[in-house]
Amino acid sequence: MDIAGLSTAMSMSKVQTDWGMKMLSKAMDTATSQGSQLAQMIASVPTAQMELSVNPDIGSQFDVRI
Repeated sequence: MDIAGLSTAMSMSKVQTDWGMKMLSKAMDTATSQGSQLAQMIASVPTAQMELSVNPDIGSQFDVRI
């Protein structure tokens, strides 16, 4: 194997690794941002409304039998 070919292959490998790390960093930043926005949105909704949105039929009717 010649030195020039090895050098080119190593350089291309480094470029691909650097590019992959940048893309991963961008994806992590986006996920962190979306996660914090979701946490803020959930925290702003009162608990009673959240429960009714998940289980709308719970507590709306009950049977009393003696």
